[in-house]
Amino acid sequence: FSAEQEAQALRKAMKGLGTDEDAIIESLTKLNVSQRQQVLITYKSTIGRDLIDDLKSELSGNFEKVIIALMTPTTMYDVHELRRALKGAGTDEGCLIEILASRTNEEIRHINENYKLRYGSTLEDDIVSDTSAMFRRVLVSLATGNRDEGTFVDEALAQQDAQCLYEAGEKKWGTDEVQFMSILCTRNRCHLLRVFDVYRAIANKDITESIKSEMSGDLEDALLAVVKCLRNKPAYFAERLYKSMKGLGTDDSTLIRVMVSRSEIDMLYIRREFLATYGKSLHSFIKGDCSGDYRKVLLRLCGG
Repeated sequence: FSAEQEAQALRKAMKGLGTDEDAIIESLTKLNVSQRQQVLITYKSTIGRDLIDDLKSELSGNFEKVIIALMTPTTMYDVHELRRALKGAGTDEGCLIEILASRTNEEIRHINENYKLRYGSTLEDDIVSDTSAMFRRVLVSLATGNRDEGTFVDEALAQQDAQCLYEAGEKKWGTDEVQFMSILCTRNRCHLLRVFDVYRAIANKDITESIKSEMSGDLEDALLAVVKCLRNKPAYFAERLYKSMKGLGTDDSTLIRVMVSRSEIDMLYIRREFLATYGKSLHSFIKGDCSGDYRKVLLRLCGG
């Protein structure tokens, strides 16, 4: 890898009349996120221009969005997306849920620090001013990044938590959402997987079924996302991708965000889950749903 060679190749792809989009896709998709940051710095020092500005002036639409996302450091990309979800036209609840339910404590900590530096307000303040009721409380809890990340399973506590969830939902008239939130958003993953098993034995149904019947709207979506991410994160993202493309129209912001943010983390596993769940490959789904350079770059991120 030579940052200088890549910088020169990118400049060449954009200089003069017309843009060589294929060269841009080729160059950026073969690099990882830290290499792309090196290219960004080298481009400025050797060519004396800002690579992001050049890309923005040459590209457009969803293709531009993917390329700029690829050039953004991982944490900053999450920060931008959260800000857009909160401060754009209307709130993008799906984006808030997806990022906050799926990132690790450390990732959430970095997001909080960078959000404050970038926008002057804290992520929590913006969540509080833009959302309401129990949904707001779940997001605030997740944005604290304070889940127990140990692996210890306390069998007695698992029994107690499962009983508690049962009594907070299925067993009573109305739902005690706070119980659901405090257990689902703070306990460690191994412990909760045990809780879900015990819950099924007590309630004779899966915890996701209970959440669906007891909650609604954004709160239901948020708690389901938490459960799905604990059980199988790649399957959760496979579902996000499937829903972004199935039916009429494409939810491009979700499609781009998941493809870019997971491309170096668990894309292989996401592809496997996608195929297993929907009987079609993610590759063929993207191919049928997108077109042009946008399709080309997404297929490169998908691989296979």
